Amino acid sequence: MAKRYDLRVYPGFRAVTFLCLFVLYAPLVVVMVYSFNASPSITNWEGLSLRWYADVFTGPESAKFKAAARNSFVIALVAASVATAIATLSATAILRGGRFRLRLVSFGLISLPLMVPEIVTAVATLIFFNAIGFDRGLLTILLAHIAFCIPFAYLPIAARMQGIEDTYEQAAMDLYATRRQAFVRVLLPLMMPGIVSGFLLAFIVSLDDFIITNFVKGAGVETLPTAIFGSVKQGIRPNIMAISTMLLAVSVVMVTLSWLISRRDTTR
Repeated sequence: MAKRYDLRVYPGFRAVTFLCLFVLYAPLVVVMVYSFNASPSITNWEGLSLRWYADVFTGPESAKFKAAARNSFVIALVAASVATAIATLSATAILRGGRFRLRLVSFGLISLPLMVPEIVTAVATLIFFNAIGFDRGLLTILLAHIAFCIPFAYLPIAARMQGIEDTYEQAAMDLYATRRQAFVRVLLPLMMPGIVSGFLLAFIVSLDDFIITNFVKGAGVETLPTAIFGSVKQGIRPNIMAISTMLLAVSVVMVTLSWLISRRDTTR
C-alpha cells in the first residue's frame, strides 16, 4: 500500500500557503470592500453605501455597461452551448469510437488551447480573421470563444464518460436498441452531470475572457471585460469596483455550481 505524505508537517508549508492565498485574494477583497464605499474616492473610506451599484444601472455610463453586459451574456450563452455540443460529440468519438488512426491527434488538438498561452491564441485568431477578410464584430468574438471554450467543456464531459462503463450501452443493444438509441436513452442521461458542469465552466470562461475578445472585437463592439478595461484607462472609479464585484459574484456562483454538480455526481 502506497504511503501517504502529509505536506502540512513540512516546515514553512503553512506560511507559504497563507502567503499565496493572501497574494491571490487580498486584491479581490479590497475591490469588494471599496465597492461599498460612500466616497467617490477609492482611497478614502466614508462609510457603507450602495450608491455605486445604483450608479451602474442609472448613472451616466449605465447604457454602455448594459450593452456590454448584454453582449457578454449572449456570447457566453451561445459559445458555451455550441462548445458543449462539440465537446460532447468529441468525447463520444474519442472515448466510445474505438481505436482510429487520428485518435491521439484529435485529443491533442482539443487540448491545445489549454497549453498555448492565451495571447498567442488571440494573435493567431486575429491573423486568421484578417487573412480571410472577415470583418471583426460580435460574430468574430463568438467564433473565437467557441474555439477557446471547447477544451474547458471537454474535460468534465470526458471525465464523466470515462467513469461510465460501456456495459450499459451493450446491455441496451442486447435489448435490440440501436447505437443511436443506446446513446440518446442510456449514455446521454448518465453523462448529463458532466455536460452541465462543462457548460457552466465554458460559460464562465467566455464571460470573463478579455485577451482574445480585445484582439478580435470590432470598433464600437464591447463586452463587459473590455468595457471595464476601457473605463479603467480613464481612471479607477468606485462604479468600476461595483461592476467588478458583480462579475466576480457571477463567476463564483457558476464555478461553485460546476463543482457541486461534479462532486454530487462523484459521490453518487
